[in-house]
Amino acid sequence: MNKDSEFLAISPIDGRYREQVEKLSDYFSEMALFKYRVKIEILYLLALASEPKLKEFNRLSPAEKSFLENIYKRFSLNDLASIKKIEEKTHHDVKAVEYFIKGKIARSNYKKLKDGAEFVHFALTSEDVNNLAYSLMMKEAIDNQYKKELEGLIKYLMVFVRKYKDSPMLALTHGQPATPTTFGKEFAVYVSRLRRQQKQLQEHKLQGKLSGAVGNWAAHKVAYPNINWIEFSKKFISSLGLEPNLLTIQIEPHDSAAELFDMLKRINNIIIDLDQDMWSYTSRGLFVQELKAGEVGSSTMPHKMNPIFFENSEGNLQLANAMLVFLGDKLTKSRMQRDLSDSTVLRNQGVAMAHCLLAIKSTMKGLKRISINNIKALEELEENPEVLAEAIQILLRKAGVAKPYEKIKQLTRGKEISINSIHKFIDTLDISNKDKAALKKLRPENYTGLSSKLTNLVK
Repeated sequence: MNKDSEFLAISPIDGRYREQVEKLSDYFSEMALFKYRVKIEILYLLALASEPKLKEFNRLSPAEKSFLENIYKRFSLNDLASIKKIEEKTHHDVKAVEYFIKGKIARSNYKKLKDGAEFVHFALTSEDVNNLAYSLMMKEAIDNQYKKELEGLIKYLMVFVRKYKDSPMLALTHGQPATPTTFGKEFAVYVSRLRRQQKQLQEHKLQGKLSGAVGNWAAHKVAYPNINWIEFSKKFISSLGLEPNLLTIQIEPHDSAAELFDMLKRINNIIIDLDQDMWSYTSRGLFVQELKAGEVGSSTMPHKMNPIFFENSEGNLQLANAMLVFLGDKLTKSRMQRDLSDSTVLRNQGVAMAHCLLAIKSTMKGLKRISINNIKALEELEENPEVLAEAIQILLRKAGVAKPYEKIKQLTRGKEISINSIHKFIDTLDISNKDKAALKKLRPENYTGLSSKLTNLVK
């Protein structure tokens, strides 16, 4: 796509943001869809040729196999144009693929292939080709693009975990000052959450079917009753890196796809949570953003430097989630043995993936621009000595003091207090001098518990 075409694109994915997600066109474009369909047809034809009980078309030579493989390996825009021309007559895209392959074979010098041309798309329904093509497209996009970006984000978060594991900050619960923590520990929480989802993503397999018109291998059995078509299909689908689904209607029910979409949604929600926290920390002045010469934060307020990358990520993730929820909800339902309403919907799974990918890249850009403002973090801690109330009342419980919570509540709740006033209160307590000394050593900046050690739980 040239630059002018990007300016005229309806979707910002194919326009404004195309450069950031253009690699996904290898998996989700119209060109990619037809290439994957051709690939499935050719691999199926080669699998038939490897079946000993299929006497009419087997034992292909290396040259014949290479010729067939090159039909999808060298698939070009000219090949796509040829299919589209055929589709103008057939008004059926998968049938156009079948005729395209047969045409390639007819123009070849291989008599055995020409004689066996009718084994192209043998006993298949279009959905056998489509479901495998769509699953393979998504699988390879996840493996080759998405997983790399997600791992990159997690590794970069780990940089913050290690760098700031001892850097104290004021925690907020319900928006109110709470027990202090460290920046590193808070980043470690996100690493832990993302790693868990990443593991599930790694273990997940998309399913595929190859069982004919309504999922019962009826035509296959009539033609070759002695071939174990269930085992044949299991072997073929597994060779694609997919999990065989043997009990289906005409279409593969998309349950495994819905599982994948929900995994992506959960990952997106974690990143949204991260984006919103980064936005809030920046708003509090706890992060310093790197200045870039020539950049503008506001068209009218020269002082502004907005956390735009976290905001951009949040918006894209919300768009992705809206689509992922719809895809998972829609695709798992089909009238009777099938209806066609899933067809146009499936074509949009790449759009959802593009928003996911774009968002991760935006979050990374935001993270690469920030550093911790330790001065501001310490100021916040010093301004909120009341957060030590928790530690004081817990130690008083240990010492057997009656109603310690109520005593500290009366001292601190809704009041402005200082370290000095806390120390004066400690002096009035009927506890040992050792306990009093321990309490007086507490400062908000050193009351971070096991935060530093907790960062060692992630990697």
